[in-house]
Amino acid sequence: MNGNDWKKRLGTVYSTDANFQYAQKLTDAVETPEPGKQRLTVSLDKRNRGGKKVTLVSGFSGKKEDLDILGRTLKVKCGVGGTVKDGEITIQGDFRDKVTAILQEMGYKAKRGN
Repeated sequence: MNGNDWKKRLGTVYSTDANFQYAQKLTDAVETPEPGKQRLTVSLDKRNRGGKKVTLVSGFSGKKEDLDILGRTLKVKCGVGGTVKDGEITIQGDFRDKVTAILQEMGYKAKRGN
């Protein structure tokens, strides 16, 4: 049943050859660049949040696991909640200065947005 997963084959052309075997392309694992090569932007956002302010960290490139670890570290050091979603880290509250200082301390090229 695993070999006949049609969702993985969307967009492929049908073959009439009886000996045809569908070979799935393996994607290369994206490596996370070192912190000195990352340009992160720390900004404040309150759109669609009922007037509540959140700090957004955007511009991260690399593995999702590394982004999750960075988000967890920032939440712990700020002592607040937040989430990692769609390649952005959301920290509850206005912690732009603190988050920027933490990221620069960790070696990232972070700049404060708005």
